Amino acid sequence: MIKERIVVGVSGASGAALALRVVERLAEIPSVETHLIVSAAAKRTLLHEVGPHALHQLLAIADRTYQVGDIGAATASGSFRTAGMIVVPCSMRTLAAIAAGVADNLIVRAADVHLKERRRLVLMTRETPLHLGHLRNMTAVTEMGAVVLPPVPAFYHRPKSIEEIIDHLAARAIGLFGLPGEPFATEWDPQSHRPHCAVAR
Repeated sequence: MIKERIVVGVSGASGAALALRVVERLAEIPSVETHLIVSAAAKRTLLHEVGPHALHQLLAIADRTYQVGDIGAATASGSFRTAGMIVVPCSMRTLAAIAAGVADNLIVRAADVHLKERRRLVLMTRETPLHLGHLRNMTAVTEMGAVVLPPVPAFYHRPKSIEEIIDHLAARAIGLFGLPGEPFATEWDPQSHRPHCAVAR
């Protein structure tokens, strides 16, 4: 079976647990092959936010891993066919580099390749509040063809834990690739989500 390649870039923004869950959910799809790039700052964030074994777990789940400084890796070439790329979480530094085309590491270079080859690029940008520079960079990458997906939690499915919120965000991001057999996020169903009480008038 020919598998769909998905490149996953992990940068140093807060939200490292999202990266782990995205890779875990991609691993649940038999038709998908994950290609992972983790920045030095992301390794530090994984340690701080998830725990001492998080990096090892992440690397073990992925099908292939690359050093962030290896700009000659397969993912740096447009001839390396993929179904898309996700940067999760995407720091403002990584966002700015992608927006400016400053491909000084493999995450940014791979993102640049996806833009030039007109492939799906999802950026789970993680920062708040946002200043004008952040917003302009988001506009720039959107105009180039990327999808900016800040990890804003949904509450219509009434999550009972942080894990449920993370899982739903991961599923929403993966859903943007339209992969066969993917684990979809809970969809909004107005028939099953009625208010507990009428609004006073």
